[in-house]
Amino acid sequence: MARLAVLGAGAWGTALALQAGRAGQAVTLWARDPARVAAITAARENARYLSGVALPAGLGVTADLAQALRGAETAILAVPAQHLRAFLDGLPGKAPPLVLAAKGVERSSLLLPLELVEALRPGLPAAVLSGPNFAHEVAAGLPAAAVVASQDAALRERAGDLLATPGFRLYGSDDPVGVQVGGATKNVIAIAAGAVIGAGLGENARAALVTRGVAELSRLTVALGGRAETAAGLSGLGDLLLTACGPASRNTSLGMALGRGRGLAEVLAERAGVTEGVATAPAMVARAAAAGVELPICQAVADLLAGGLTVAEAMRRLLARPRRDE
Repeated sequence: MARLAVLGAGAWGTALALQAGRAGQAVTLWARDPARVAAITAARENARYLSGVALPAGLGVTADLAQALRGAETAILAVPAQHLRAFLDGLPGKAPPLVLAAKGVERSSLLLPLELVEALRPGLPAAVLSGPNFAHEVAAGLPAAAVVASQDAALRERAGDLLATPGFRLYGSDDPVGVQVGGATKNVIAIAAGAVIGAGLGENARAALVTRGVAELSRLTVALGGRAETAAGLSGLGDLLLTACGPASRNTSLGMALGRGRGLAEVLAERAGVTEGVATAPAMVARAAAAGVELPICQAVADLLAGGLTVAEAMRRLLARPRRDE
């Protein structure tokens, strides 16, 4: 049994804490808000994010970061990508190796999560966890698979040991760039796919967007030093299929609402969780431009979110692009 801290008590952090407990680890779940910790502890469920999912008696919950990290051999960092910098700044000087469960690109710096760790905490061992995983299904113990990516083979193995069970299969990857690009880009493509369905443009259009989305994330992966084949794996195509093909996805459901004519601010105001693709879209486009890569679908989503064009105009713009071989 290993001691593990899960930092961030949203839906995904809570689901990962439950999964680590199933794998036999001693887990402490940390939340920033003491009032939320008190509510979770009293009800033994995270009613705000995973209502109806009981937390086992052995799962500790605290708002004290030092307590959560005390004795922890590894910490899973399950906070939104745009909050990652502030959290890393607040980590104690001596921190355990990190497994990042954030997907996105920081808007201010255009850095991927592991790049941000290296910039703020150089030398701290870190890996990234990604793949096609809805939090509520992992929390329920339904079958799933994910990828742990790092250049550090020992850390990949350790992270797999912390979470793997017969119902949750962990694969390793030595292409953290490709895994992070897949995890970030799929949220943006999912907004586009949802908007197409919301606007009544049909399944043909969604399938085309998803397929060409894989091409976009593959191009960017290679430009940033990753491998093209990672785009066809769990963290690329796998995560994109899950996120873009069902209203249970926050990004797809947001796109569907926009496609039906609702305003972005109105939709976001109704939500408890973060819809990562909103902040990631302009950051991803800017990062790609700096690398000399064109991402027409991601650009269309960024313009749609900024109010610069409608769904119909975005589709016309994409379809009007010059013809070329696939």
